[in-house]
Amino acid sequence: MRNQVQLIAYADRFGGSVAGLQEVLDTEFPGVFGGVHVLPFFVPFDGADAGFDPVDHTQVDARLGTWDDVAALGAERDTVVDVIVNHVSADSAQFRDWIERGDASSSADMFLTMSAVFPRGATEEDLTRIYRPRPGLPFTPVMVAGRRRLVWTTFTPQQVDVDVRSERGQAYLGSVLDALASARVALVRLDAVGYAVKTPGTSCFMTSETLAFIDDLTAQARRRGMEVLVEVHSHYERQVEIGRRVDRVYDFALPPLVIHALTTGDCRPLAEWMAVRPTNAITVLDTHDGIGVVDVAADPDDPSKPGLLTPQQVDALVEGIHLRTDGQSRAATGYAASNLDIYQVNSTFYAALGSDDLRYLIARAVQFFVPGIPQVYYVGALAGEDDMELLRTTGVGRDINRHHYTREEIARAGARPVVRALKGLARFRNTHPAFGGEFSFDAAERGFAMAWRDGNASTALEVDAELGAATLTWTDREGTRTSRDLLADPPGDVAAG
Repeated sequence: MRNQVQLIAYADRFGGSVAGLQEVLDTEFPGVFGGVHVLPFFVPFDGADAGFDPVDHTQVDARLGTWDDVAALGAERDTVVDVIVNHVSADSAQFRDWIERGDASSSADMFLTMSAVFPRGATEEDLTRIYRPRPGLPFTPVMVAGRRRLVWTTFTPQQVDVDVRSERGQAYLGSVLDALASARVALVRLDAVGYAVKTPGTSCFMTSETLAFIDDLTAQARRRGMEVLVEVHSHYERQVEIGRRVDRVYDFALPPLVIHALTTGDCRPLAEWMAVRPTNAITVLDTHDGIGVVDVAADPDDPSKPGLLTPQQVDALVEGIHLRTDGQSRAATGYAASNLDIYQVNSTFYAALGSDDLRYLIARAVQFFVPGIPQVYYVGALAGEDDMELLRTTGVGRDINRHHYTREEIARAGARPVVRALKGLARFRNTHPAFGGEFSFDAAERGFAMAWRDGNASTALEVDAELGAATLTWTDREGTRTSRDLLADPPGDVAAG
């Protein structure tokens, strides 16, 4: 994959279609994004969970385009596409057929029931041990061929868990991989894979059996010519372990640690993470989900394992975001909104930093300097504010950060100084040769310094977290250049060091 900044976007919300997304990238962001993670565009893209509940995972929703459009996007940029591993829609043909025909259905072994995992029944301890990103137990009662059954639904009743170890479940996932490989997809993102394997007597989340399944699915994707990105929100030590097994793993600890550093001046947790984090990471500050908390907190399965932040610091982080967003994030987080995730704060990253242009650009510069492939969420690419109107309309907390942009809004937002500066930073990250070399990180009393060097090419970012200031230096054909104000004087394309 290209060592360049990537975009994360919904095609329907940022261009209107797959082809429209490509046009937006070509016209509004030339040279800015070398890759794009297109969020679910399958049938339907607008289901109960914004496409993460596919009825047909092997077909592009005709309202968004065709597989040819996806392949055309992949001809010019590295494309990242989701494999929704854990579940399918309750409206899928496979599930409806099982509901109607029961054991006579060819899909009878594709879906998990409580009895399939606990054939001898489950104790209270068995059930309370199960880890779930929602309150309550992960079961939904349904009638299957006239018999009442408890199907496993980790996320919502509309998302029915697949038995990934069954013959039918394995064939299903293979068909999804085949469809993506034929469309020139470069990297597959294994969505919710941490929940995919249910083992009685365990948390049913990121167990040794889960890791073995990830190894197998990774091998299948690689045989089809695709790299693998694992999506797991969990204790930071698990992210380190996963990073050793796959091509790419998310650095979900980075967003809360950057906010903590830039709002408190305390850079020690960030420095601790920089010393141990996997370097084969996809770095993010924002995604289609919220800002993670579990990624820097103590291990929920083993509280004896501390987090990168103390419980008091996590509480202060969350309350600080609520304060800087004037309570908007509070209205979208936890029990205040439906479709909730108990480990995330819902807000745009720009709003979470108090809509402070300079601190926002410093945060992006840090992201771009950290080893890995940076991804920028489409709302963040335009330094977007919280969408309270959409939140009020849907009642879904994460919609606060899922705005539907018109072409006019994209053009207007792209002209703002903070967005122009962000584009310059991304082009700089894409073109400066030092980013292909060696990285170093040094912590100071109230800040830190990050640097890259490859031969005579070099660049460095010095951050005073307490003051919210940064200095960027880099080499080019004319020597060494310096910017002490990323908003007023951002870098741009650098052809040679």
